[in-house]
Amino acid sequence: MRTPLGYARRVRHAVSALRLWTPRRFGFALVVAALAAVVTGVPTDLINTPLIGRPVPIAIWSYPLWIVTSLLIGFLVAASVARDVSSKPLAGGGLLAIFAMGCPVCNKPIVLLLGASGALEIWAPVQPVIGAIAVILLSTALIVRLRGEVYCPADAHPTPSVTPA
Repeated sequence: MRTPLGYARRVRHAVSALRLWTPRRFGFALVVAALAAVVTGVPTDLINTPLIGRPVPIAIWSYPLWIVTSLLIGFLVAASVARDVSSKPLAGGGLLAIFAMGCPVCNKPIVLLLGASGALEIWAPVQPVIGAIAVILLSTALIVRLRGEVYCPADAHPTPSVTPA
């Protein structure tokens, strides 16, 4: 069974991995985070564009969720660049964040499943929980990947060079 002390140790290892990052890698993470903010902000209408209209006002908690998930996505991509790792947690967390921040009535799968009134009465109250799950999923994936940099650095196992005979 995992204890809170075990989680604290994992977070400490992840933070120590961040201390090893170069400014260039941090810059890359911030560029990817900005890109993620645009990719998630436009379809959810958090970035106001003439492309998309939103009949339901934006919930106040959507903006912090948008910023946090964008940053987590940026750091998760930067942590994955030097490693051959799966992007499933990234895709799952990003998709959950879009569902959480999106307009409940504009979400076609939810409206088909629950109807327009169900989307407002059932889905809208659940959206903050979906957003929290997205943050937990993305931050857990980031901690695991950063811990991997401390325990198993990418350059620790160089590929053997082939010399002609």
